[in-house]
Amino acid sequence: MADSRTPESAEARIKKKALQAVEGQKAMVEYETGLRQMREKTERLRALRLARDEAEAKLAAENPPAPKKKAAKKKTAKAEAEEAEETAAEAAEAEADTEAVS
Repeated sequence: MADSRTPESAEARIKKKALQAVEGQKAMVEYETGLRQMREKTERLRALRLARDEAEAKLAAENPPAPKKKAAKKKTAKAEAEEAEETAAEAAEAEADTEAVS
């Protein structure tokens, strides 16, 4: 077993540290490249989204949506009964008028 204080082991440690430094620099370059690509993609997508939103807003301003129709209110049973009574009363009155005329 070699003594860790020998010149050969010291040289091996220096080479190992130099290799680690080079690999670290390569990794950092790859990391920064990935970040730059992600920022460019985000910037491009943001520009596309803003252009799309602007076009949609312009189109909406040129063609406003048609006003919505209000839904007819549903009549309750009580309201329907009152309406039926009014209709029957009007019919009876009209019949009485026709009998009085003849």
